[in-house]
Amino acid sequence: MRSDSVQPHARTYAPWLWLLLFLFCLRVLGQVLVGFFGVRWLPPMQEWYSGLLAYPWLLSSQLLIVVLYGKVCVDFTRGAGFFARPNRGLGSGLLVFGWMYLLAMVARYVIRMALYPDERWLGGTIPIFFHWVLAGFILLVGRYHRRAAG
Repeated sequence: MRSDSVQPHARTYAPWLWLLLFLFCLRVLGQVLVGFFGVRWLPPMQEWYSGLLAYPWLLSSQLLIVVLYGKVCVDFTRGAGFFARPNRGLGSGLLVFGWMYLLAMVARYVIRMALYPDERWLGGTIPIFFHWVLAGFILLVGRYHRRAAG
């Protein structure tokens, strides 16, 4: 199959990828609303932000993720483009990375719940949940590439 040909199978993944990107965008928007505009009907900043990275750097990295994931979504919607071209090696790499990422975030959740039992089940979990969303996106793209490349 030519590398510039349309990949109709990619289009079946597009709605799920867009949904995951939308969820992540809501997270970024929510944090911006709380951090910059003092919105009080959303959880406070400490619930959105673990503090491991200075917020300007975190926001910049989140916006880069939105742009990159947006490009992936556009390519899958079109069924063409760099990210829609089946690549078994890319798929394998994304699946390994995605599972490691997801399992690390599950472990982070378990550790947090053990360290802060008074916050069970949802205390401090906004960042963790959205890491699951990002990992899900990576796993879905990896699954597509592994299956589509044969």
